[in-house]
Amino acid sequence: MKLAAREKIDVVFKQLFRTAGLLTIAILSGIFLMLVWNTIAFFAHIKPLDFITGTQWSPGNKKGAEYGIFPLLVSTGLVTAGAMIIAVPLGIGTAAFISEYAGKRLQNILKPLIEILASVPSVAIGFLGIVLVGPAIAKIFGIQNGLNALNGAILLAVMSLPTIITVAEDAIHALPQTYREASYGVGASKWQTLVKVTIPAAAPGLIAAVMLGMGRAIGETMTVLMATGNAAAFPEGFLDSIRTITATIAIEMGEVPYQTTHYFALFAIATVLFMITLGVNLIGERFANRYRKFH
Repeated sequence: MKLAAREKIDVVFKQLFRTAGLLTIAILSGIFLMLVWNTIAFFAHIKPLDFITGTQWSPGNKKGAEYGIFPLLVSTGLVTAGAMIIAVPLGIGTAAFISEYAGKRLQNILKPLIEILASVPSVAIGFLGIVLVGPAIAKIFGIQNGLNALNGAILLAVMSLPTIITVAEDAIHALPQTYREASYGVGASKWQTLVKVTIPAAAPGLIAAVMLGMGRAIGETMTVLMATGNAAAFPEGFLDSIRTITATIAIEMGEVPYQTTHYFALFAIATVLFMITLGVNLIGERFANRYRKFH
């Protein structure tokens, strides 16, 4: 009787988990189809080439609305690249320190602190960008306003660090100890072993960490909305105010008239963002799977 009851419970939970998985797939598919459907409606009014290569995003222009996503793409790429330039060396360096140099006691302190950093709301980090980072940038570079791409890059780097550190530390820590022992056996120092053996061997996991951190930065909304100035113009450098794709959707979706070209345009840029983040995460997952198979 007990065996039969257990089998029934197993069947129930199996069906429950299968239903949950199918429901998740169905929801994601529905979101994707909704984006594609509204994007097609947008391209019935605007040529795809004009949308991708257009250098002006001014849907509220009374003389003639323009829906060029190119400055938004460049702004998103600029702030994400800046964030990765800051976050990747800091993240991998911190992960290497925690895994290879820090003692158990220090590890038990640092790891919870990193988890706490991951739990800080993005609106709080954006607020710090406005009241602390922005004024500091303005003072250092002698500009009137510190709400620019550099501000956004610094804040996004902070937000990406927990993901990069956690995944990178797992990749370094999971390497077989025999790698290190073989390096020490031929006379290499701990630093030489880290740079020439440990990090190269953990490269798939480190690349996965970077890609997942990049996906985190690309999809962030509130921080860049608050700290980058929201100027939908083509940026010339990190000290220019910018507007990312996520910020554009957040600002304009609540006020746009329903079923208008502007309304469909926001779905079109959301589709572009969806494809970018999907590609980045798929690449990160591919390297993560390669790392798992290797180990």
